[in-house]
Amino acid sequence: MFPGMNPKKLQQAMKQMGINQEEIPAERVIIEGPTNFVINNPNITKITMQGNVSFQITGDLEEMENSEENVERDIATIVEKTNCSKEIAAIELEKCGGDIAQAIINLSE
Repeated sequence: MFPGMNPKKLQQAMKQMGINQEEIPAERVIIEGPTNFVINNPNITKITMQGNVSFQITGDLEEMENSEENVERDIATIVEKTNCSKEIAAIELEKCGGDIAQAIINLSE
């Protein structure tokens, strides 16, 4: 960030200014919208400054249109993670409005 500055001293200075950084481990980040963004192999930093939280994410970006192919892939992921049938996975995915994580959580309980 600042050439020639010791990273530990930089972290100390940021803490004194009320800026906290935390690395978040993850395998993939998904941003859902009209176009879905998938960030593979992400480096995620959570930054808290003056009570506001923001995230800095870098990684391999992949854009995906919402399509039937994506829904089939999502269903396959749910089946793999929960060992349920495709039919149950599809119903739960629809109930959760396409939220894969929530569908997996619901079927795992």
